[in-house]
Amino acid sequence: MGEVNKEDYIWWKHGVVYHLYVRSFNDNNNDGIGDLQGIIQRFDYLVQLGIKAIWLSPIYASPMKDYGYDIVNYRAIDPSYGTMEDFKELLALAHANGIKIVMDMVMNHTSNEHPWFVESSASLDNPKRDWYIWKNKRNGKVPTNWRSAFGGSAWEWDESTQQYYLHSFLKDQPDLNWRNKDLHNAFFEEIRFWLDLGVDGFRLDVINYIVKDEKFRDNPFIKWGRPTKDRLYSRNRGSSIKIVRKLRQLLDTYEDKMLVGEIYTPPPGNNATVINYLGEGDNALHLAFDFSLIFRFWNAKKYYKCIETWENNLPEKAWPSYVLSNHDLLRSYNRLGIGRNKAEKARIASILLITLRGTPFIYYGEEIGMQNQKIRRKHIKDPLGKKYWPFFSGRDKSRTPMQWSAEDYGGFSSVKSWLPINRNFYRVNVEVQENERNSLLSHYRTLIILRNNYKAISHGSLNFLQQGENGVLGYTRIYEEQEIYIVLNFNNSKRTISIPNDESWQILYTTHLHEEKTCQDFIELDKYEGMILLKIE
Repeated sequence: MGEVNKEDYIWWKHGVVYHLYVRSFNDNNNDGIGDLQGIIQRFDYLVQLGIKAIWLSPIYASPMKDYGYDIVNYRAIDPSYGTMEDFKELLALAHANGIKIVMDMVMNHTSNEHPWFVESSASLDNPKRDWYIWKNKRNGKVPTNWRSAFGGSAWEWDESTQQYYLHSFLKDQPDLNWRNKDLHNAFFEEIRFWLDLGVDGFRLDVINYIVKDEKFRDNPFIKWGRPTKDRLYSRNRGSSIKIVRKLRQLLDTYEDKMLVGEIYTPPPGNNATVINYLGEGDNALHLAFDFSLIFRFWNAKKYYKCIETWENNLPEKAWPSYVLSNHDLLRSYNRLGIGRNKAEKARIASILLITLRGTPFIYYGEEIGMQNQKIRRKHIKDPLGKKYWPFFSGRDKSRTPMQWSAEDYGGFSSVKSWLPINRNFYRVNVEVQENERNSLLSHYRTLIILRNNYKAISHGSLNFLQQGENGVLGYTRIYEEQEIYIVLNFNNSKRTISIPNDESWQILYTTHLHEEKTCQDFIELDKYEGMILLKIE
Protein backbone atom coordinates (compact mmCIF):
# COMPACT_ATOMS: atom_id res chain seq x y z
CA MET A 1 0.00 0.00 0.00
CA GLY A 2 1.08 3.54 -0.83
CA GLU A 3 4.78 3.53 -1.68
CA VAL A 4 6.41 6.75 -0.50
CA ASN A 5 8.04 9.31 -2.77
CA LYS A 6 11.25 10.71 -1.32
CA GLU A 7 10.33 14.35 -1.15
CA ASP A 8 10.81 17.33 1.08
CA TYR A 9 8.34 18.25 3.78
CA ILE A 10 4.93 19.31 2.43
CA TRP A 11 2.74 20.86 5.10
CA TRP A 12 -0.62 19.61 3.80
CA LYS A 13 0.65 16.04 3.47
CA HIS A 14 2.95 15.54 6.42
CA GLY A 15 1.61 17.87 9.10
CA VAL A 16 -1.51 17.75 11.28
CA VAL A 17 -4.45 20.06 10.48
CA TYR A 18 -6.62 21.47 13.28
CA HIS A 19 -10.28 22.09 12.39
CA LEU A 20 -11.20 25.18 14.40
CA TYR A 21 -14.86 26.13 14.68
CA VAL A 22 -14.27 29.84 15.30
CA ARG A 23 -17.60 30.63 16.93
CA SER A 24 -16.88 28.11 19.69
CA PHE A 25 -13.11 28.29 20.23
CA ASN A 26 -12.49 31.32 22.44
CA ASP A 27 -14.37 34.56 23.14
CA ASN A 28 -12.02 37.51 23.60
CA ASN A 29 -14.50 40.40 23.72
CA ASN A 30 -16.96 38.64 26.05
CA ASP A 31 -20.08 38.68 23.91
CA GLY A 32 -20.51 34.90 24.15
CA ILE A 33 -19.20 34.27 20.62
CA GLY A 34 -15.74 33.03 19.71
CA ASP A 35 -13.69 35.43 17.61
CA LEU A 36 -10.38 35.98 15.84
CA GLN A 37 -8.78 37.76 18.79
CA GLY A 38 -9.86 34.78 20.88
CA ILE A 39 -7.78 32.51 18.63
CA ILE A 40 -4.83 34.91 18.93
CA GLN A 41 -5.20 34.87 22.72
CA ARG A 42 -4.99 31.06 22.76
CA PHE A 43 -2.43 30.68 20.00
CA ASP A 44 0.30 29.32 22.26
CA TYR A 45 -1.96 26.35 22.94
CA LEU A 46 -2.12 25.56 19.21
CA VAL A 47 1.65 25.92 18.87
CA GLN A 48 2.25 23.55 21.79
CA LEU A 49 -0.13 21.02 20.28
CA GLY A 50 2.28 20.71 17.36
CA ILE A 51 -0.17 21.24 14.49
CA LYS A 52 1.00 22.60 11.12
CA ALA A 53 -2.24 24.12 9.81
CA ILE A 54 -5.55 25.56 11.02
CA TRP A 55 -8.77 25.18 9.05
CA LEU A 56 -11.08 28.03 10.06
CA SER A 57 -14.85 27.64 9.77
CA PRO A 58 -16.40 30.45 7.65
CA ILE A 59 -15.68 33.91 9.03
CA TYR A 60 -17.09 35.95 6.12
CA ALA A 61 -19.88 38.49 6.51
CA SER A 62 -23.12 36.54 6.93
CA PRO A 63 -26.70 36.84 8.22
CA MET A 64 -25.88 33.58 10.10
CA LYS A 65 -28.96 31.68 8.96
CA ASP A 66 -26.59 28.70 8.63
CA TYR A 67 -23.84 30.13 10.83
CA GLY A 68 -21.46 31.37 8.17
CA TYR A 69 -22.29 29.00 5.32
CA ASP A 70 -24.63 31.69 3.97
CA ILE A 71 -22.24 34.39 2.80
CA VAL A 72 -23.19 37.96 1.96
CA ASN A 73 -19.67 39.26 1.28
CA TYR A 74 -16.72 36.98 0.50
CA ARG A 75 -14.19 39.76 1.06
CA ALA A 76 -15.31 40.92 4.50
CA ILE A 77 -14.97 39.48 8.00
CA ASP A 78 -18.24 39.18 9.89
CA PRO A 79 -18.24 41.74 12.74
CA SER A 80 -19.11 39.03 15.27
CA TYR A 81 -15.65 37.54 14.61
CA GLY A 82 -13.68 40.78 14.34
CA THR A 83 -12.15 42.81 11.56
CA MET A 84 -9.92 42.29 8.54
CA GLU A 85 -7.06 43.70 10.63
CA ASP A 86 -7.72 40.98 13.21
CA PHE A 87 -7.53 38.37 10.46
CA LYS A 88 -4.28 39.77 9.10
CA GLU A 89 -2.84 39.71 12.63
CA LEU A 90 -3.85 36.06 13.02
CA LEU A 91 -2.41 35.17 9.62
CA ALA A 92 0.92 36.85 10.42
CA LEU A 93 1.07 35.17 13.84
CA ALA A 94 0.37 31.76 12.33
CA HIS A 95 3.02 32.17 9.64
CA ALA A 96 5.56 33.38 12.20
CA ASN A 97 5.01 30.08 14.03
CA GLY A 98 5.20 27.91 10.91
CA ILE A 99 1.43 27.29 10.85
CA LYS A 100 -0.70 27.58 7.72
CA ILE A 101 -4.21 29.04 7.53
CA VAL A 102 -6.93 27.27 5.53
CA MET A 103 -10.19 29.12 4.84
CA ASP A 104 -13.59 27.47 4.45
CA MET A 105 -14.86 28.39 0.97
CA VAL A 106 -18.54 27.98 0.03
CA MET A 107 -18.83 27.77 -3.77
CA ASN A 108 -22.24 26.13 -4.14
CA HIS A 109 -24.40 28.96 -2.83
CA THR A 110 -24.47 32.41 -1.27
CA SER A 111 -26.84 34.12 1.11
CA ASN A 112 -30.04 35.42 -0.45
CA GLU A 113 -28.86 38.79 0.89
CA HIS A 114 -25.69 38.71 -1.22
CA PRO A 115 -25.65 41.65 -3.71
CA TRP A 116 -25.33 39.16 -6.57
CA PHE A 117 -28.63 37.52 -5.65
CA VAL A 118 -30.32 40.84 -4.93
CA GLU A 119 -29.51 41.84 -8.49
CA SER A 120 -30.33 38.41 -9.91
CA SER A 121 -33.79 38.45 -8.37
CA ALA A 122 -34.55 42.03 -9.42
CA SER A 123 -35.85 41.15 -12.88
CA LEU A 124 -35.83 38.47 -15.58
CA ASP A 125 -33.45 40.50 -17.76
CA ASN A 126 -31.00 41.55 -15.04
CA PRO A 127 -27.36 40.91 -16.17
CA LYS A 128 -26.84 38.67 -13.11
CA ARG A 129 -30.09 36.74 -13.56
CA ASP A 130 -28.19 33.72 -14.88
CA TRP A 131 -25.65 33.80 -12.04
CA TYR A 132 -28.18 31.72 -10.08
CA ILE A 133 -30.42 28.85 -11.19
CA TRP A 134 -33.91 30.01 -12.13
CA LYS A 135 -36.60 27.87 -13.77
CA ASN A 136 -40.23 28.15 -14.81
CA LYS A 137 -42.96 25.93 -13.44
CA ARG A 138 -43.28 22.49 -14.98
CA ASN A 139 -46.88 21.49 -15.55
CA GLY A 140 -47.91 23.98 -12.92
CA LYS A 141 -45.53 22.51 -10.34
CA VAL A 142 -41.88 22.69 -9.29
CA PRO A 143 -39.32 22.28 -12.11
CA THR A 144 -37.90 18.96 -10.80
CA ASN A 145 -38.35 16.56 -7.91
CA TRP A 146 -35.01 17.57 -6.41
CA ARG A 147 -34.95 17.73 -2.64
CA SER A 148 -33.03 20.07 -0.40
CA ALA A 149 -30.37 18.42 1.77
CA PHE A 150 -32.19 20.12 4.66
CA GLY A 151 -35.57 18.67 3.70
CA GLY A 152 -38.41 19.69 1.43
CA SER A 153 -38.27 20.81 -2.18
CA ALA A 154 -35.04 22.36 -3.43
CA TRP A 155 -37.08 24.98 -5.30
CA GLU A 156 -38.42 28.27 -3.88
CA TRP A 157 -41.01 30.41 -5.69
CA ASP A 158 -40.15 34.06 -6.30
CA GLU A 159 -43.39 35.98 -6.58
CA SER A 160 -41.91 39.12 -8.10
CA THR A 161 -40.34 37.42 -11.15
CA GLN A 162 -42.70 34.43 -11.32
CA GLN A 163 -39.94 31.81 -11.37
CA TYR A 164 -38.40 29.27 -9.01
CA TYR A 165 -34.81 29.47 -7.80
CA LEU A 166 -32.81 26.43 -6.70
CA HIS A 167 -31.49 25.98 -3.16
CA SER A 168 -29.78 22.70 -2.29
CA PHE A 169 -29.84 23.69 1.38
CA LEU A 170 -31.85 26.47 3.09
CA LYS A 171 -34.11 28.70 0.99
CA ASP A 172 -31.86 31.49 2.28
CA GLN A 173 -28.95 29.86 0.40
CA PRO A 174 -29.64 30.11 -3.36
CA ASP A 175 -27.41 27.95 -5.57
CA LEU A 176 -24.96 29.63 -7.91
CA ASN A 177 -24.95 28.74 -11.60
CA TRP A 178 -21.44 27.53 -12.33
CA ARG A 179 -22.29 27.04 -16.01
CA ASN A 180 -22.29 30.85 -16.33
CA LYS A 181 -18.80 32.07 -17.33
CA ASP A 182 -19.25 35.52 -15.77
CA LEU A 183 -20.13 33.96 -12.41
CA HIS A 184 -17.22 31.54 -12.77
CA ASN A 185 -14.75 34.38 -13.37
CA ALA A 186 -16.19 36.60 -10.64
CA PHE A 187 -16.01 33.85 -8.05
CA PHE A 188 -12.42 32.98 -8.93
CA GLU A 189 -11.58 36.62 -8.23
CA GLU A 190 -13.06 36.22 -4.72
CA ILE A 191 -10.71 33.28 -4.18
CA ARG A 192 -7.77 35.19 -5.65
CA PHE A 193 -8.44 37.98 -3.10
CA TRP A 194 -7.63 35.62 -0.23
CA LEU A 195 -4.67 34.03 -2.00
CA ASP A 196 -3.19 37.49 -2.50
CA LEU A 197 -3.63 38.14 1.23
CA GLY A 198 -1.48 35.08 1.93
CA VAL A 199 -4.06 32.44 2.83
CA ASP A 200 -2.55 28.97 2.37
CA GLY A 201 -5.50 26.94 1.18
CA PHE A 202 -9.21 26.28 1.13
CA ARG A 203 -11.59 23.65 2.40
CA LEU A 204 -14.28 23.51 -0.27
CA ASP A 205 -17.75 23.06 1.19
CA VAL A 206 -19.98 20.47 -0.58
CA ILE A 207 -17.89 20.85 -3.72
CA ASN A 208 -19.69 17.94 -5.41
CA TYR A 209 -22.93 19.97 -5.45
CA ILE A 210 -21.76 22.95 -7.48
CA VAL A 211 -22.91 21.78 -10.95
CA LYS A 212 -26.35 20.34 -11.71
CA ASP A 213 -27.73 18.37 -14.61
CA GLU A 214 -27.96 20.58 -17.69
CA LYS A 215 -31.29 18.99 -18.70
CA PHE A 216 -32.76 19.23 -15.16
CA ARG A 217 -33.90 15.61 -15.11
CA ASP A 218 -35.74 14.21 -12.10
CA ASN A 219 -33.69 12.29 -9.57
CA PRO A 220 -34.48 8.54 -9.44
CA PHE A 221 -36.12 8.10 -6.06
CA ILE A 222 -36.89 4.51 -6.95
CA LYS A 223 -34.05 2.27 -8.10
CA TRP A 224 -34.28 -1.47 -8.63
CA GLY A 225 -37.70 -1.39 -7.01
CA ARG A 226 -36.41 0.20 -3.81
CA PRO A 227 -36.55 3.77 -2.44
CA THR A 228 -33.25 5.64 -2.77
CA LYS A 229 -31.82 8.99 -1.68
CA ASP A 230 -29.68 9.10 -4.81
CA ARG A 231 -29.23 12.69 -6.05
CA LEU A 232 -28.04 11.53 -9.45
CA TYR A 233 -28.79 14.74 -11.33
CA SER A 234 -28.42 17.37 -8.61
CA ARG A 235 -24.83 16.61 -7.58
CA ASN A 236 -21.65 14.76 -8.65
CA ARG A 237 -21.80 16.01 -12.23
CA GLY A 238 -18.64 15.69 -14.30
CA SER A 239 -18.49 19.45 -14.91
CA SER A 240 -17.92 20.08 -11.20
CA ILE A 241 -14.64 18.17 -11.44
CA LYS A 242 -13.62 20.34 -14.41
CA ILE A 243 -14.16 23.45 -12.28
CA VAL A 244 -12.06 21.94 -9.49
CA ARG A 245 -9.28 21.33 -12.01
CA LYS A 246 -9.41 24.97 -13.10
CA LEU A 247 -9.31 26.07 -9.47
CA ARG A 248 -6.26 23.86 -8.95
CA GLN A 249 -4.62 25.61 -11.91
CA LEU A 250 -5.27 28.94 -10.22
CA LEU A 251 -3.74 27.78 -6.94
CA ASP A 252 -0.73 26.36 -8.74
CA THR A 253 0.15 29.88 -9.89
CA TYR A 254 0.86 30.59 -6.21
CA GLU A 255 3.42 28.83 -4.04
CA ASP A 256 2.62 26.04 -1.59
CA LYS A 257 -1.20 26.24 -1.60
CA MET A 258 -3.76 23.48 -0.97
CA LEU A 259 -7.37 22.47 -1.71
CA VAL A 260 -9.27 19.94 0.40
CA GLY A 261 -12.81 19.06 -0.61
CA GLU A 262 -15.90 17.94 1.24
CA ILE A 263 -17.56 15.33 -0.96
CA TYR A 264 -20.26 14.06 1.34
CA THR A 265 -21.70 10.65 0.55
CA PRO A 266 -24.35 9.07 2.81
CA PRO A 267 -23.42 6.19 5.16
CA PRO A 268 -21.62 3.86 4.75
CA GLY A 269 -19.66 6.21 2.47
CA ASN A 270 -18.50 5.88 -1.12
CA ASN A 271 -14.87 6.67 -1.69
CA ALA A 272 -15.17 5.89 -5.40
CA THR A 273 -17.16 9.13 -5.70
CA VAL A 274 -14.70 10.99 -3.50
CA ILE A 275 -11.69 9.83 -5.50
CA ASN A 276 -13.08 11.33 -8.72
CA TYR A 277 -12.38 14.78 -7.28
CA LEU A 278 -8.68 13.97 -6.83
CA GLY A 279 -8.18 13.59 -10.57
CA GLU A 280 -4.86 11.91 -11.26
CA GLY A 281 -3.65 13.05 -7.85
CA ASP A 282 -1.87 16.19 -8.99
CA ASN A 283 -4.39 18.10 -11.10
CA ALA A 284 -7.58 18.49 -9.01
CA LEU A 285 -8.06 18.51 -5.23
CA HIS A 286 -4.92 18.00 -3.16
CA LEU A 287 -7.01 16.18 -0.52
CA ALA A 288 -10.57 14.95 -0.22
CA PHE A 289 -12.52 13.90 2.86
CA ASP A 290 -13.73 10.31 2.88
CA PHE A 291 -16.18 9.87 5.75
CA SER A 292 -16.26 6.07 5.55
CA LEU A 293 -14.16 5.72 8.71
CA ILE A 294 -16.55 7.97 10.65
CA PHE A 295 -19.46 5.73 9.65
CA ARG A 296 -17.81 2.52 10.93
CA PHE A 297 -18.63 0.97 14.28
CA TRP A 298 -15.81 0.03 16.66
CA ASN A 299 -14.42 -3.00 14.87
CA ALA A 300 -10.80 -3.52 13.86
CA LYS A 301 -11.60 -5.58 10.76
CA LYS A 302 -14.14 -3.03 9.47
CA TYR A 303 -11.63 -0.24 10.03
CA TYR A 304 -9.04 -2.21 8.08
CA LYS A 305 -11.41 -2.85 5.18
CA CYS A 306 -12.26 0.84 5.04
CA ILE A 307 -8.60 1.91 5.00
CA GLU A 308 -7.64 -0.81 2.51
CA THR A 309 -10.38 0.27 0.08
CA TRP A 310 -9.38 3.93 0.35
CA GLU A 311 -5.68 3.16 -0.21
CA ASN A 312 -6.22 0.72 -3.06
CA ASN A 313 -8.57 3.03 -4.98
CA LEU A 314 -6.46 6.18 -4.72
CA PRO A 315 -4.72 7.36 -7.89
CA GLU A 316 -0.97 6.73 -7.80
CA LYS A 317 -0.08 10.37 -7.18
CA ALA A 318 -2.89 11.03 -4.70
CA TRP A 319 -2.58 11.35 -0.94
CA PRO A 320 -5.24 10.20 1.58
CA SER A 321 -6.65 12.14 4.52
CA TYR A 322 -8.47 11.00 7.65
CA VAL A 323 -10.92 12.57 10.05
CA LEU A 324 -12.79 11.28 13.11
CA SER A 325 -15.18 14.19 13.77
CA ASN A 326 -16.40 17.44 12.28
CA HIS A 327 -18.92 20.25 12.76
CA ASP A 328 -21.75 18.40 10.99
CA LEU A 329 -21.44 14.95 12.58
CA LEU A 330 -21.33 13.48 16.06
CA ARG A 331 -18.06 13.77 17.94
CA SER A 332 -15.92 10.65 17.75
CA TYR A 333 -15.90 10.20 21.54
CA ASN A 334 -19.65 9.57 21.44
CA ARG A 335 -19.44 7.05 18.62
CA LEU A 336 -17.12 4.69 20.48
CA GLY A 337 -19.92 2.48 21.78
CA ILE A 338 -21.69 2.05 25.08
CA GLY A 339 -19.62 1.27 28.13
CA ARG A 340 -16.85 2.49 30.37
CA ASN A 341 -14.00 2.21 27.90
CA LYS A 342 -14.56 5.29 25.73
CA ALA A 343 -11.44 7.00 27.07
CA GLU A 344 -9.29 4.00 26.15
CA LYS A 345 -10.93 3.69 22.74
CA ALA A 346 -10.35 7.40 22.10
CA ARG A 347 -6.62 6.84 22.53
CA ILE A 348 -6.62 3.92 20.11
CA ALA A 349 -8.61 5.92 17.54
CA SER A 350 -6.23 8.88 17.86
CA ILE A 351 -3.15 6.72 17.30
CA LEU A 352 -4.78 5.36 14.16
CA LEU A 353 -5.63 8.90 12.98
CA ILE A 354 -2.14 10.33 13.55
CA THR A 355 -0.05 7.37 12.34
CA LEU A 356 -1.84 6.25 9.16
CA ARG A 357 -0.41 7.25 5.79
CA GLY A 358 -2.27 10.46 5.03
CA THR A 359 -3.14 13.85 6.46
CA PRO A 360 -4.92 13.80 9.85
CA PHE A 361 -7.57 16.43 10.66
CA ILE A 362 -8.32 16.99 14.35
CA TYR A 363 -11.63 18.64 15.28
CA TYR A 364 -11.26 21.23 18.05
CA GLY A 365 -11.64 19.71 21.52
CA GLU A 366 -11.11 16.17 20.25
CA GLU A 367 -7.68 16.30 21.87
CA ILE A 368 -9.23 16.67 25.34
CA GLY A 369 -12.10 14.24 24.79
CA MET A 370 -14.93 16.73 24.32
CA GLN A 371 -18.29 15.04 23.90
CA ASN A 372 -21.63 15.88 22.37
CA GLN A 373 -23.86 17.99 24.58
CA LYS A 374 -27.62 17.52 24.59
CA ILE A 375 -29.14 20.90 23.74
CA ARG A 376 -32.53 21.89 25.13
CA ARG A 377 -35.02 23.04 22.52
CA LYS A 378 -34.97 26.67 23.66
CA HIS A 379 -31.20 26.80 23.16
CA ILE A 380 -31.06 25.23 19.69
CA LYS A 381 -29.41 27.45 17.09
CA ASP A 382 -28.99 25.05 14.16
CA PRO A 383 -31.82 25.54 11.61
CA LEU A 384 -31.97 21.77 11.14
CA GLY A 385 -32.50 21.24 14.86
CA LYS A 386 -35.23 23.88 14.96
CA LYS A 387 -36.98 22.31 11.98
CA TYR A 388 -36.84 18.66 13.00
CA TRP A 389 -36.91 18.73 16.81
CA PRO A 390 -37.58 16.38 18.62
CA PHE A 391 -36.79 13.78 15.92
CA PHE A 392 -33.43 15.40 15.18
CA SER A 393 -31.94 17.99 17.48
CA GLY A 394 -29.47 19.31 14.94
CA ARG A 395 -25.72 19.74 14.78
CA ASP A 396 -25.26 22.05 17.77
CA LYS A 397 -24.33 19.17 20.04
CA SER A 398 -20.90 18.86 18.40
CA ARG A 399 -20.32 22.63 18.21
CA THR A 400 -20.37 23.59 21.89
CA PRO A 401 -17.71 25.96 23.30
CA MET A 402 -14.15 24.80 23.86
CA GLN A 403 -13.57 23.73 27.45
CA TRP A 404 -10.54 25.61 28.69
CA SER A 405 -10.95 25.42 32.45
CA ALA A 406 -13.33 24.73 35.34
CA GLU A 407 -14.12 28.45 35.60
CA ASP A 408 -17.57 29.79 34.81
CA TYR A 409 -18.46 29.16 31.17
CA GLY A 410 -15.48 26.84 30.92
CA GLY A 411 -12.98 29.66 30.42
CA PHE A 412 -14.46 30.21 26.95
CA SER A 413 -16.05 33.52 27.95
CA SER A 414 -16.98 35.55 30.99
CA VAL A 415 -20.63 35.67 29.88
CA LYS A 416 -23.24 33.17 28.76
CA SER A 417 -22.03 31.53 25.56
CA TRP A 418 -23.93 31.32 22.28
CA LEU A 419 -24.43 27.59 22.90
CA PRO A 420 -24.49 25.97 26.33
CA ILE A 421 -21.13 24.54 27.32
CA ASN A 422 -21.00 20.82 28.01
CA ARG A 423 -21.90 20.07 31.61
CA ASN A 424 -18.71 18.04 32.07
CA PHE A 425 -16.49 21.10 31.52
CA TYR A 426 -15.41 21.22 35.17
CA ARG A 427 -13.56 17.89 34.80
CA VAL A 428 -12.92 17.71 31.03
CA ASN A 429 -10.90 20.80 30.15
CA VAL A 430 -7.48 21.95 28.99
CA GLU A 431 -6.34 23.27 32.38
CA VAL A 432 -6.95 19.93 34.10
CA GLN A 433 -5.15 17.99 31.36
CA GLU A 434 -2.38 20.48 30.65
CA ASN A 435 0.14 19.07 33.09
CA GLU A 436 -1.17 15.54 33.54
CA ARG A 437 1.30 13.14 31.99
CA ASN A 438 -1.36 10.55 31.20
CA SER A 439 -4.12 12.90 30.04
CA LEU A 440 -5.66 12.64 26.58
CA LEU A 441 -4.18 16.04 25.72
CA SER A 442 -0.67 14.86 26.64
CA HIS A 443 -1.32 11.74 24.57
CA TYR A 444 -2.21 13.82 21.50
CA ARG A 445 0.80 16.08 21.96
CA THR A 446 3.10 13.07 22.15
CA LEU A 447 1.59 11.50 19.03
CA ILE A 448 1.99 14.73 17.05
CA ILE A 449 5.61 15.08 18.24
CA LEU A 450 6.29 11.54 17.03
CA ARG A 451 4.69 12.30 13.66
CA ASN A 452 6.71 15.50 13.32
CA ASN A 453 9.98 13.81 14.31
CA TYR A 454 9.78 10.48 12.47
CA LYS A 455 9.52 10.60 8.69
CA ALA A 456 8.39 6.98 8.66
CA ILE A 457 5.12 8.19 10.22
CA SER A 458 4.70 11.40 8.22
CA HIS A 459 6.12 10.24 4.87
CA GLY A 460 6.39 6.47 4.92
CA SER A 461 4.76 3.62 3.05
CA LEU A 462 1.98 1.64 4.72
CA ASN A 463 1.80 -2.13 5.07
CA PHE A 464 -0.71 -3.98 7.27
CA LEU A 465 0.57 -7.01 9.20
CA GLN A 466 -2.52 -7.50 11.37
CA GLN A 467 -5.72 -6.88 9.41
CA GLY A 468 -8.24 -6.87 12.23
CA GLU A 469 -8.18 -10.57 13.05
CA ASN A 470 -8.80 -11.08 16.77
CA GLY A 471 -9.56 -7.37 17.03
CA VAL A 472 -6.00 -6.17 16.38
CA LEU A 473 -4.66 -3.78 13.77
CA GLY A 474 -0.94 -3.72 13.10
CA TYR A 475 0.93 -1.91 10.36
CA THR A 476 4.40 -0.72 9.47
CA ARG A 477 5.40 2.73 8.21
CA ILE A 478 8.73 2.70 6.35
CA TYR A 479 10.81 5.60 5.05
CA GLU A 480 14.28 4.88 3.72
CA GLU A 481 16.05 2.98 6.54
CA GLN A 482 13.54 3.97 9.22
CA GLU A 483 10.76 1.51 10.09
CA ILE A 484 7.99 1.99 12.63
CA TYR A 485 5.44 -0.60 13.71
CA ILE A 486 2.05 0.44 15.14
CA VAL A 487 -0.09 -2.14 16.94
CA LEU A 488 -3.62 -1.40 18.21
CA ASN A 489 -5.72 -3.67 20.38
CA PHE A 490 -9.44 -2.92 19.87
CA ASN A 491 -10.44 -5.49 22.51
CA ASN A 492 -11.46 -5.37 26.14
CA SER A 493 -9.02 -8.22 26.76
CA LYS A 494 -5.31 -8.90 26.32
CA ARG A 495 -3.73 -10.05 23.05
CA THR A 496 -0.33 -11.51 22.19
CA ILE A 497 1.10 -10.61 18.78
CA SER A 498 4.01 -12.39 17.13
CA ILE A 499 6.71 -10.08 15.76
CA PRO A 500 7.70 -10.94 12.18
CA ASN A 501 11.22 -12.16 11.34
CA ASP A 502 12.37 -12.24 14.98
CA GLU A 503 13.26 -8.56 14.76
CA SER A 504 13.94 -6.28 17.73
CA TRP A 505 11.90 -3.16 18.33
CA GLN A 506 12.25 -0.19 20.68
CA ILE A 507 9.03 0.98 22.34
CA LEU A 508 8.66 4.64 21.38
CA TYR A 509 5.24 5.05 22.94
CA THR A 510 2.50 3.01 24.54
CA THR A 511 -0.81 3.83 26.16
CA HIS A 512 0.06 1.51 29.07
CA LEU A 513 3.05 1.32 31.37
CA HIS A 514 5.69 -1.32 30.58
CA GLU A 515 8.94 -2.13 32.34
CA GLU A 516 10.38 -3.43 29.08
CA LYS A 517 11.81 -0.87 26.67
CA THR A 518 12.23 -3.27 23.75
CA CYS A 519 10.27 -6.13 22.18
CA GLN A 520 11.41 -9.26 20.37
CA ASP A 521 9.56 -12.38 19.18
CA PHE A 522 6.17 -11.20 20.50
CA ILE A 523 4.25 -8.24 21.92
CA GLU A 524 1.97 -8.48 24.95
CA LEU A 525 -0.86 -6.00 24.52
CA ASP A 526 -3.11 -5.06 27.40
CA LYS A 527 -6.81 -4.38 26.72
CA TYR A 528 -7.28 -1.31 24.54
CA GLU A 529 -3.55 -0.81 24.33
CA GLY A 530 -1.81 0.97 21.50
CA MET A 531 1.92 0.72 20.93
CA ILE A 532 4.36 2.48 18.59
CA LEU A 533 7.70 0.75 18.03
CA LEU A 534 10.91 1.63 16.18
CA LYS A 535 12.92 -1.11 14.49
CA ILE A 536 16.36 -1.53 16.04
CA GLU A 537 19.12 -1.97 13.47
